Amino acid sequence: MSRAADRPHEHPLTPAELPAGDDWYRGCPNCHLLIQGGRAGLAAHQRTVHSRAGDPRIHIRLDL
Repeated sequence: MSRAADRPHEHPLTPAELPAGDDWYRGCPNCHLLIQGGRAGLAAHQRTVHSRAGDPRIHIRLDL
C-alpha cells in the first residue's frame, strides 16, 4: 500500500507549474476557503471536501 506522500500531486505545487492564464489563488465558491493550485487545486479540493464520499481526514467546522 502506497502512502499519499509517495504518489504524484494532483495539482500544481508552485505558481510556475500552472497553465498560462490560471491564477494561483482561488476562493472556493462553496465554502469560501482560499485554495492554492489554480483550477486543478480547486477541482482537487471539491473532489475531496465537497463530494458525497468526502475525505474522512478533513473536518471543517463553521460556527456562524
